[in-house]
This record gives sequence, structure tokens and C-alpha cells, in this order.
Amino acid sequence: MLRVGSGAACMACRNLVSSNMGIRFRVPLQKLHPLSRAIHHRYSGNGNPQRTPHRTAARYFTSMSRLPMRPPKPPPGSGGRSYQQQRNFWVARLAARLLRLRYILFGTAVGGGYTAKKTYEEWKDMLPDFSDYNWVIPDFVWELSEQIDLDKLTKALPEMEEIAKLLPDFDKIGENFSFLKSLLSSETTGDPPLKATDSAAAASHDASDKQYKKGLLGELILIQQQIQQHEEEVRRAAAARIAHPPPPEPAPSPPPNPSPPLQKRKSSDKEKVDQLQEELLRTQLKYQRMLERLEKENKELRKVVLQKDDKGIHQRKVKKSLIDLYSEVLDILSDYDANYNTQDHLPRVVVVGDQSAGKTSVLEMIAQARIFPRGSGEMMTRSPVKVTLSEGPHHVAMFKDSGREFDLNKEEDLAALRHEIELRMRKSVKEGQTVSCETISLSVKGPGIQRMVLVDLPGVISTVTAGMASDTKETIFSISKAYMQNPNAIILCIQDGSVDAERSIVTDLVSQMDPQGKRTIFVLTKVDLAEKNLASPSRIQQIVEGKLFPMKALGYFAVVTGKGSPGESIDAIKDYEEDFFQNSRLLRDGMLKAHQVTTKNLSLAVSDCFWKMVRESVEQQADVFKASRFNLETEWKNNYPRLRELDRNELFEKAKNEILDEVISLSQVTPQHWESILQKKLWERVSTHVIENIYLPAAQTADSGTFNTTVDIKLKQWTDKQLPHKALEVAWETLQEEFARFMAEYRGKDQDDIFDKLKEAVKDESIKRHKWNERAMDSLRVIQHNALEDRSITDKPQWDAAIYFMEDTLNSRLKDTESVVRDMVGPDWKERWLSWKNRTPEQHIRNETKNELERLLKLHDDHTAYLANDEVTTVRKNLEGRSVEVDPVLIKDTWHQLYRRHFLQKALSHCNLCKRGFYYYQRHFVDSELECNDVVLFWRIQRMLVITANTLRQQLTNTEVRRLEKNVKEVLDDFGEDMEKKTQLITGRRVQLAEDLKKVREIQEKLEAFIEALHKEK
Repeated sequence: MLRVGSGAACMACRNLVSSNMGIRFRVPLQKLHPLSRAIHHRYSGNGNPQRTPHRTAARYFTSMSRLPMRPPKPPPGSGGRSYQQQRNFWVARLAARLLRLRYILFGTAVGGGYTAKKTYEEWKDMLPDFSDYNWVIPDFVWELSEQIDLDKLTKALPEMEEIAKLLPDFDKIGENFSFLKSLLSSETTGDPPLKATDSAAAASHDASDKQYKKGLLGELILIQQQIQQHEEEVRRAAAARIAHPPPPEPAPSPPPNPSPPLQKRKSSDKEKVDQLQEELLRTQLKYQRMLERLEKENKELRKVVLQKDDKGIHQRKVKKSLIDLYSEVLDILSDYDANYNTQDHLPRVVVVGDQSAGKTSVLEMIAQARIFPRGSGEMMTRSPVKVTLSEGPHHVAMFKDSGREFDLNKEEDLAALRHEIELRMRKSVKEGQTVSCETISLSVKGPGIQRMVLVDLPGVISTVTAGMASDTKETIFSISKAYMQNPNAIILCIQDGSVDAERSIVTDLVSQMDPQGKRTIFVLTKVDLAEKNLASPSRIQQIVEGKLFPMKALGYFAVVTGKGSPGESIDAIKDYEEDFFQNSRLLRDGMLKAHQVTTKNLSLAVSDCFWKMVRESVEQQADVFKASRFNLETEWKNNYPRLRELDRNELFEKAKNEILDEVISLSQVTPQHWESILQKKLWERVSTHVIENIYLPAAQTADSGTFNTTVDIKLKQWTDKQLPHKALEVAWETLQEEFARFMAEYRGKDQDDIFDKLKEAVKDESIKRHKWNERAMDSLRVIQHNALEDRSITDKPQWDAAIYFMEDTLNSRLKDTESVVRDMVGPDWKERWLSWKNRTPEQHIRNETKNELERLLKLHDDHTAYLANDEVTTVRKNLEGRSVEVDPVLIKDTWHQLYRRHFLQKALSHCNLCKRGFYYYQRHFVDSELECNDVVLFWRIQRMLVITANTLRQQLTNTEVRRLEKNVKEVLDDFGEDMEKKTQLITGRRVQLAEDLKKVREIQEKLEAFIEALHKEK
């Protein structure tokens, strides 16, 4: 019950104190009831013994004490005369006073009522109309007050008596500590036990009075302070006992056996120490449970508020949380600076550790969900994973570049999330590599989650095993160093407690990056296995005290992340961790402190360090990006003063519009232009076949009937097999050339050369994807077959056009043939004399062979296309007679070119004769020695070319140009979604400078918004 100091309290004060209170604290006098305080003061300070304390107190506080209903009795010995005189006139005096009091009361009532009414009306008129200011209070406050029953919530809170029952008897603990202190002092110094004086007790009571606070929070703070004080006392006592052991007894007269009272005293002291430690441990556990219960109630209340806010009770725009703003800045920085240069010095929590040390498990406990893929001894973390933790109404996870939310309370969503993370990791790893430096960004929200940004790195390995790239170890070291080199990064060093400390690799790496330990937090995992396996539990104490590893840290923590089963839930792991530490002798024997254990305390400590580092460094980083922005803007103004700052995406959109305009220009090509180009290209492609395989073999026949039959057969074969394919190839090449021509013409009109590589790639990819309509070939074959079957030349202009076409073709072939013959025989006598050129021995032989064969052609003008064997022998013998050794193959080869020239010359002369043969053609060359069947053949070829060009032009303009335009759009869309492709095709200092400017401005704006929100939260 409440106790008041014996020297300052009275019996009345003691009677006012409730007897059923379970907490015994010293309450200052100022906190007593005013009536009790008044009684105490009046009674204790009055020296008159004639008045009783209660009457004095009543007189002190009531107005009737000045107007007693009856006068006091006269003192003894004064007589009764005065009393008798007053008694004779008491009726008259009473009547007079009552009459006078009636008028006074009546007048006062009337005047006071009028004055009060007038004052109330004036005061009421002065008040403003508060109904106009209802908009100041948000709507969700009114609706929230309707939704939440505050009376019910108040009743749900624990009473003071219930909390007091959980607390131990601190007086008993204090007495035990005093006894222990006196015992240790007496054993070490030999002095009598120390006794607490009344003044010391009063001083301690006054200090506790100053620390007293109203409410449950104040009591918890007091409990925590007392626990820390008791821990300090135990530590000091143990240190003093170790430093000053009890002196041994003198050697001359040692007692044979210790006396039984001394042995009993030592055993009782040991029991008291053990009892005191158990009492302290129970107090800490009760304190932890009270905190957890209050946190749970607070989390449920915040969840209700956040759910109401999430459903949109008020119409305000929902702002992003502080941690979401910070995470956006880090995401932009990861895209801007993929190599993690010195520009990015913003804080984040970097989780490093040896492989299978429990890094992922610790992160999952902090995130309160099993979100990462798991494997037994296999490397699962293959790339850095940035996890942004924040508070929200629902426990969900989401990737930065995806809109899907994974409900972490559903097992199927958890499995899908783990599978997606594994797929993204494997996709980020390049071929031939094992790990990747590409960061996967993930956000996790949920009730009660501490706000921070963590980066889970691949586990450090000591040996490269089979199936890994040879540089895997070095790559992991470089990635870890790159993240830890950030001077503002908090290093969460994870060490497996179940393995020997000497096998640790990560501790040396962390000590290199942070030798002073100003931003490192050490976490010892698998403490349950460590306690079970280690023969000396004090080794764990050395680790968490920083005495075993050659590294320093801000804090040391010991955690348990489950029994190793992948199917364990987070709640089961928490219960197992709590039960372990509650029963562990590491905590019971004082090797570990209560604030150094459990992942809950770890997450709180990491979050505090993270936000402390953020507040200390974020403004400095904002100034760095401000200076970087100024430098980039100055460079742009000096180098590109008349150009807009277009980044890579904006430049791609500009190039895309230009390319689409160039494709549309294809539809503006005239039909005459298309047909002219197609006809010319098609004849260039098929002319050789027509001359060599159709005209020349048919011209060797004896009569016109055989000539026409041979021509028809060969034309039919050609049309069925080759001609349609050749025509479509020509059309497709023509479309490509025209498309390239328009792009080249567009390029000359003040076009930016920065788009050249992109346009060339789009053109090549579009042509590669384009395929001609398959049904066009069948229809084209029918049209060409019908055109070649027609032999009827209707008018003289067509006849003249066919002769001109024939002459042009034969002249072209004759020039080619003469050029070949000239190359075979070498320079003639003019070139030898004027240009100082000589013939080679082979050319000399061919020249002699040519002269011999020309004599043969002069003798036989109508010779066939092939030499007989005896003719070859004759030519050879004639050349040998002139001392020229020649091979028969060379003779035949030379004959082929000479006969070809001879034939073309005769055909041209025959073509000149047929210019006037249209009249005979109309009469089917009856009664005429002139036959112009070759002219009819060339007319058929010419007509087929015209009809084929017209057909291909229609297919181009009606179908293929549109399909090409569609392909170009698809290619541009694909390129637009492929950032790597755009980076390869749109390059240059101008592009990179615009990209840097855009990113730096965006980062600076995000940082300023974050700093403003951070200041508001302060």
C-alpha cells in the first residue's frame, strides 16, 4: 500500500490511503487529497490544545465557522450575568436580523439575476459561430470516433492493481542487494557490513519521487531504470569479488575443517545470489511481456486506423510514407549509378555474412515473413535484394517494376513470391556467371514492421565448387565491398554461432571496411546450437562482448532463427526463440543481457541506427547532388546552347516519329516510278537466262516452226519454275531500296546524325521480319504465263518497240562479248604502241587461236554453235605449224566467245532488216523470205515485263507497303521496351549528359521531398 514517511504523515493521511493497493511507492505530500493536506497542516502547526483537529479543519474550510448558530459557553468562574442579559433579548434581536436578511436576500437575488442575464447575453453575442469551422477537423476524425468505442478501449486497458501484481517486491530486492553488498564488502576489506542510514534511505526515496510519473508508461520506465541499476550492482559486486578474493587463513594454525556456521553462511550467501539473479530474470521477462502486450494492442489500433485510412474515409490525397520516399530515391540511384560509385552515399542496411550463416533467416524475421527461396547448403542468394520495410494495414509484398501484391498471410502467395524472386535472380545472372550485381527491388508492408531499407547480399564463400564460375569468390567479394564502402551504410554482420569462430571469413572483410566499428552491428545466429555444442559457454559471452573477433561494432546481438526446418512459420520461430532464451543459462547466468537477445530487439536497434544515420547524412548528400546538377547544367549550356535537353527516351520517340514519316512516304511514290524501276530490275535479273537459255538455243534451229516450238517449251518451263520467284525477289529488293532511299533523303534535311544507328537497325530488322504474301506467287505465275502465250502484235509502234528492245539487248550483249574477247587476247597493236602494254604468253596463244578460228568463220558463215572434233584437230595442227602449242579445251572456249560475237552481229543485222517487216508479219510472212520470229519473242518478253511490273506495283502499293509499315511499328515498339537496345543504338556525350541531368534533377527533387517530410516528422 502507499506509504508516507513516518516523520511527515499523520493518522488522518494514513486513513485516507486505500488498503487494497498492490504497489508500495513513496508518494510525496503534494499528491495527497487537499482536505487531508489541510488537516495535516492545521493540526500539526497549531499549539492550542483546546480545539480538536476535526473541528479546526471544518472551521478552516466552511463559511459558517464565522457565523456560529450558538455562542460559545462562557468560561468557568466568570458568572452567569452576561449570559442572562443576552438571553432576555434574543427573540427581538433574532426577529430584527431575519427581517433585515430578507430584504437583503431579495434585493440581491433580483439584481444578481438581471446582471447575470445581461452578462450571459453579451457573452453569447461575443462568441463566434463555430459551425462554420467544422471543416478544420477532418471527416475521418468524426467517423473514427463513431467507429472506435473509447469507453470499451479504456476498460480493456489493465488496471494499476493488475500491473502491480506482475511486479516483484522491490523492497525485498533492495534488502537483498544491500545484504549482498555488505557481505562482499566485509569479505574483501574486513570491515563490518555497511548499513544504510536513514538519510540515505530518505535521499533514495526523494530520487524515486522525482522519477515518478503518472500512467503505465512511467511505471515501465521506472521498472527499466531499476533493472539497469540492479544489473550494475550485480556487475560491480562480481567484479569486486574477482578483483579482491578473500585472504587465506594464516598458515601456522590452520583449522582442520571449516566451522559449520561459516560453511552454512557461504551456502546461504550463494543461495541468495542465485535467488537474486532469478528474481532479476523474472522481472526482465515480465517487463518484456508487458511491452509486447502494449505493442500488440498498439498494433491492432494502428491497423484499424490504417484500414480506415486505406478505405478512403477522408477525401484527401494519400501521401507516400517516409520510407517509401527514401526507397524511391535509392531505386533511382541504383538505375543512375549501376557501379555504385562514390556519388551514392545514402544510408542503407547491408546484410553480409558467410554462406548459410543465416542472413536470409534474420532478414525474414525482421520482415515477419518467409519471403526468400531456401536451399540446404546451396547458394540461393545470387544477386543483391533490396527490401524496403514499412508499416501498413495489410501484410503484403510487391516488386518495384510490378503491380502485383503478394499476400504474405497466404501460403500460395508466399510460394509464388519465392518462385518469382528465384526466377529474377537466375534471369539477372549472365551466361557463364554464378552471381550478378543487378539489384532486385522488393517492398514489404505490414502492421508493426520497423521502417528501414535492407540489402541482402550473396553469402561470402571460401572455395569455388563444381558448377560455379571461376571468378565467383572474387565477384562476391567485390559486390560486398562495393556496398560496404559507402561510409553511411550500416553493416549488419551475420556470424554463424554453431561453427568455429576461426572459420569466419566475413569478420575480416567487415573489419577492413569499418575498422572502428562505428557503423557495424554484429549478430550471432544459431545460439541454440552453439549452447548445445560448445563445451565452454563463456566463448559465446566473449563473442557478444567483442573480445573474440578482431572487429569492433556498435552493438552485439544473439538470435535464434528456428530449428532449421523450412516449413516453420514466423510465429513458431518467435515462440521457440522466446522459450529458448527464457530457459537458457546464458541469460540466467548473466552472460547475455536481455536487450542483446531476440530478433525483435535487433530490429528495433537496426531501425534506430538506420534513421539516425539517415538524419545525419541525407542533407549532405542532397548538397552533393545539387552541386553535381550545377556542373552538368553548365556543361550543357557551354556545349549545346541551342538544343533542348532530350534524354534517351525522348530522343527515341523523336526518331520513331521520323521513321514512321519516312515509311508513309513510300505510299507517295507514283505508279510510273514503281513500274519503271520494277521492269528495269526484273529484266536485269532475267536477261541472261532469256538470251543464253531461250533465244540462242532456239536461234540455232533450221526453220521458224522449230524456233517457235523451242521457244514455247522453254518459256513454259521458265514460267513454272523460276520466273515468279525472280519477280518477287525483284519486288522485295525494290521495296527495300526505295525505303532506304527515302531514309537517306530524309537524313540530308537537317537531320540529327545521332539517329543513324537506330534507323539502320530498324530498317534491317523490319526487312528481316517482312515476308511477301505467299498467294501472290500463284496469281503472278498465271498472269506471266498468259502474257508469254500471246504472239499477236497489234500495231506498228509495238513492233518498233520490240525491235528497239531487241537491238538494245543485243548491243548490250555484243559489248559484253567483245570485252571478254579483248581480255582473252590482250591489247591490240595500238595499245601496245601507245600505252606500252604487252601480251602475256597465254594471251599470245589465245590471240593465235582467235585468228585461226576467225578464218574458219569466214569460210563457213553459217557454221553451227559447236566445233566438230576434226575441226578442233585441224586448228590445233595449224597452230602447231606456227610453233604454238594449244590445248583443245582452250580452242573450244575461244570458239564459244567468237561464235557468240559472230551470232550477235548477224542478229543485229537481221534486226535492221525486220524494221520494215511488220507488213510481212501481218501476212504471216507468206511469199517472203524474211522471217522475224526473234522480234516476236522479244515482244512477248517485253510484254511479260510490263504486265509483271504492273502486277507487282499493285501488290506493293496495296499490301506490302502497309505490311512493311506495320513491321516497322512493331520493331519500334520492341526497341522502345528494350532499354539495353536503346542504350546501344542511341549513344553520344549529348545523350549521356541529358540522361545524367534528368536523373540528378529527379534525385534532388526526391531528396528534397524526403527531407521536408523528415523534418515534419521530427
